Amino acid sequence: MTGSTVVDLIRHAFLTALWLSLPMLATGFVIGIVMSLMQILTSIQDASFSTVPRLVVFLAALLLAMPWMLSTLVSYTEGLLGDLGRFVH
Repeated sequence: MTGSTVVDLIRHAFLTALWLSLPMLATGFVIGIVMSLMQILTSIQDASFSTVPRLVVFLAALLLAMPWMLSTLVSYTEGLLGDLGRFVH
């Protein structure tokens, strides 16, 4: 296996990990901004006021994105294992 093949495998793995985590990261970012604005507008600084809605929205986004995430991961794994003979050399 050449160095460029290894770099390509690692790059593809990192890009797949980025795409898999992107919906959760974006959801966390958006709900964090919204909850921070809500705390500013209401002057409520209670930790549970921001934590509970964030967890609920994060779980909902995870449940909605899970089929896409699983199909992406299965596709990546099938592609990697399908080309396994190419990497043995």
